[in-house]
Amino acid sequence: MTRCDWCGNDPLYIAYHDREWGVPVTSADKLFEMLILEGMQAGLNWLTVLKKREAMREAFYSFSPERLASATDADLAVMLENPGIIRNRLKIRSVRTNARTFLRLAEQENIVDYFWQFTNGKTLQTNRQTLSEIPAVTKDSEKMAGQLKKDGFTFMGPTTCYAFMQAVGMVNDHVTSCFRWQQLT
Repeated sequence: MTRCDWCGNDPLYIAYHDREWGVPVTSADKLFEMLILEGMQAGLNWLTVLKKREAMREAFYSFSPERLASATDADLAVMLENPGIIRNRLKIRSVRTNARTFLRLAEQENIVDYFWQFTNGKTLQTNRQTLSEIPAVTKDSEKMAGQLKKDGFTFMGPTTCYAFMQAVGMVNDHVTSCFRWQQLT
């Protein structure tokens, strides 16, 4: 079975590639979780995030935006001491900020539609043959990053937004030789 080269031989990475990456997400809860994880990933390897995801799920109240939005500075300080998660003060503060922004926007509009608007509500199909053809940033991710920043999200620049778009199936960036590319086309 042929896979995208980026997932290598790590069983956790392979499972993520085979079951999650690029699968269209239309659940607000799952979109929020991925938003938080992608923000935590900024500057790090995605495998690091995957290895710490369960600890982050526990520390971040099962990625509940309601609970995270009401986290106190003392709660954030406790999170910062947790060796099982990514312990970056600014990223941890962004979890609360992004939860508050997510909830505010969800009160104003359908939050799933808010995120999917950047691809007109559909998965963008690509036909990339090699990993080197996959960009780090696109015009769509730049547009998304600009809007997210304007709306109050943090740690969501164009590169992070493109990774988010790939992860939640807004873009099918599996290479064409990968068995998942055909399944998701």
